[in-house]
Amino acid sequence: MAFADKYLKKQRMYPEYITTPVDENLNMIVTIPCYNEPDLIPSLEALWNCDRPNGVVEVIVIVNSGEQTEQEALDQNAKTIADATAWMEAHQDEKLKFYLIHQPNLKRKFAGVGFARKIAMDEAVARFNQIDKANGIITGFDADSTCDANYLVEIEKLFKKYPKSNGANIFYEHPLEGEEFDQQIYDAIAQYELYLRYYMLAMRYAGHPHAYHTVGSSFAVSASAYIKQGGMNRRQAGEDFYFLQKIIPLGKFYEIKTTRVIPSPRVSDRVPFGTGKAVSTFVDEGIIDYQTYNYSAFKELKAFFDKVDDFFGVDYDTYLNDLLVKLPGSVRSYLKEDNFFEALDEINQNCASIDTFRKKFFGAFNAFKVLKYLNNVHEQFIDEESIVVCAKQLLTDLGISTKGIYSAKELLDIFRTYEKEN
Repeated sequence: MAFADKYLKKQRMYPEYITTPVDENLNMIVTIPCYNEPDLIPSLEALWNCDRPNGVVEVIVIVNSGEQTEQEALDQNAKTIADATAWMEAHQDEKLKFYLIHQPNLKRKFAGVGFARKIAMDEAVARFNQIDKANGIITGFDADSTCDANYLVEIEKLFKKYPKSNGANIFYEHPLEGEEFDQQIYDAIAQYELYLRYYMLAMRYAGHPHAYHTVGSSFAVSASAYIKQGGMNRRQAGEDFYFLQKIIPLGKFYEIKTTRVIPSPRVSDRVPFGTGKAVSTFVDEGIIDYQTYNYSAFKELKAFFDKVDDFFGVDYDTYLNDLLVKLPGSVRSYLKEDNFFEALDEINQNCASIDTFRKKFFGAFNAFKVLKYLNNVHEQFIDEESIVVCAKQLLTDLGISTKGIYSAKELLDIFRTYEKEN
């Protein structure tokens, strides 16, 4: 029995798409969901221009549509299929192979990027299963992204260095200038990427061990970790966040900072939220000073996380009368409203060591809880604040001077450098 037989029997939604025999040296599969996408070929070109790693790489593109997809999108899909098929016929070698699969008429309830990613990633699992390669690498990529030439090599290098790795985040940078888009779009993506980096680093500064970027175009997981956590979800947006928040708590999750994915900054209405939707909102509403989660909310969360060990083995009276009263009011209010002691008590009943307690604590107060806490705090206690103001406050606490720096783009450059070097 191969490693993924049970998973595929239970989870796979469609029969095998690719019938080409699997190379015994297959080591990595890049998966690309593609819907109503005019810019697929440049993405394929970027992968084709990559340095070849030691192992064989496959690229699986899934062109998908729903049962209620409008004709214009179906026409674009048909053009994409024709163009990509012709391109792939001219671009195959022993180390890098391209495949296109087409899945139309997805049920309206599930039609979206999450289901498309699942179909492609399940196909990748099936390919690795044929050679019983549980440590095969599956990456998420997007049909409007490009990458540096060492993208494939650096991913392979990371998983070779850490053979038991469950996954990795890959460094990304949106283009901030050029002639392809209006300046308004470049200004918008600078603010939005700054927000993404601010959120992740503020969560990390607060002390949460699961603080990593969760961008759909720039992650990699092992096939074994993928099936262990039940595979990709079928969400129509935010699928990357929900999926990776199942992988990250497993541990052995890394950051690849020696290469780049370059996602497109373009506007999009294909999903209800995410980068494309955010940029579209920025442009439509003329947002020049994006308001986001106030940095004070993260500072107060840090006061809680700094005292995690104090909650090990506590009873309700100690929790309520000794520990809770010492926390900031916003945190105290949220913990009461969330009935967090119930989760805490269950953790303590099943923990014999402080190390196990810490792991289970952050499993309970996970990234979803952080997001709920932030929304709760801003509904009841504090106002949102300018991303520029928040980013400068965080950098100050990280020991970085921001004197004379006022624009989102300048701050983003600092955040990018900080992430690469730390």
